[in-house]
Amino acid sequence: MKKFLINARYYLAPLLIFASLFGVIAGGPWVWTGVFLLGVGIIVDTITPAQTMGAGFDENGDTNGNPTLLNITMYAMLAVFVMIQIAIAWRIFQYVNGIEYTGATASFLGMTYYTGITGAQLVGAVVSSGIFAGIGIIYGHELAHTKGFSFLIARWMMALSGSAHFCYAHVYNHHLELGCENDPATAPRGRSIYAHLPKSHFGQSKFLYTMEKQRLKRLGVPFLSWQNRWIRGYAMSLPTIALFWYAGAWTGIACMALIWLISNFELEALNYLEHYGLIRETGSPIDYRHSWDNSTLFTSWFFIEIGRQADHHDRGETHFWELDEVGAPNCGNGYFTLFAMALIPPLFHKYMNEQLAKWDEEEASEGELKIAGEMNKIAGYTG
Repeated sequence: MKKFLINARYYLAPLLIFASLFGVIAGGPWVWTGVFLLGVGIIVDTITPAQTMGAGFDENGDTNGNPTLLNITMYAMLAVFVMIQIAIAWRIFQYVNGIEYTGATASFLGMTYYTGITGAQLVGAVVSSGIFAGIGIIYGHELAHTKGFSFLIARWMMALSGSAHFCYAHVYNHHLELGCENDPATAPRGRSIYAHLPKSHFGQSKFLYTMEKQRLKRLGVPFLSWQNRWIRGYAMSLPTIALFWYAGAWTGIACMALIWLISNFELEALNYLEHYGLIRETGSPIDYRHSWDNSTLFTSWFFIEIGRQADHHDRGETHFWELDEVGAPNCGNGYFTLFAMALIPPLFHKYMNEQLAKWDEEEASEGELKIAGEMNKIAGYTG
């Protein structure tokens, strides 16, 4: 029973993703389900600050996580995110073709749904889809640290949001350069979450572009080649673009762009919160102190332990259910709570000023402390 409950808690995100999907399918007021669940998540995360341990190991030293079950679940989530896109494309098709919402219902495979959709409801459906399509980050991130088939699944998962470049940039740039100036995913002190989105997204894309340019040159292969993984990544997004174009031409593309914007905003929000303001001298070893750990109950279960950043960066290919508490710096609040704070930059910077002052005093090396002093001046932090 203990192992069952430990594994069951990692189904929190899939359950909420399904709820948002069915909200889009059901139509009417249910299209706002994803937005509602985000608000509930922020509230629950805020009122449950208790820290929790990872899945851990049993008395025989075996992991409590069920690798087969959890891996199959991650693979299956790709199909779920495709279903979300099909569902929202169907609603866009209805809107563009003038199928008005009248409150009338129909039934399909035993599920009752509202026919037609209003403009306001389409906005709710698009925003809800963007929010929970963005949760694909956690599965794309986990599988990006594998090889072969699993890595390909990760690429397809991220391609649904136009971000297939993430898989290579995350592993070969962020995991090697975190905390340094040449890691676009690390947010320096004073940067807002809104400014971080374009800088990190396009910075990671640029990294893969440059990496492929150099790699193909060494191989004697033209840059404009199907061997170019940067080009292939964007080509993997073409089915999504075609689907939304078919559903509603430019209206469909506009809805897709909003979904991509929201989902990528969530991706970069996680990058933002995981290492915000932390500093590492170029060329120095990566230590636990270079990541903000996050192990509050709701965050750990929903984000499948992605908050155990310190151990994750020490053991990059370790599965999420095997990650441990390693005593890294911890802000004490979950990702939902910190995300809500980050949406109001003055509030977030006031809070992080205190956290970083503590980090400077207790964790920073002499070289890092010198850099911190310069960054504090630029950011307006008291230090």
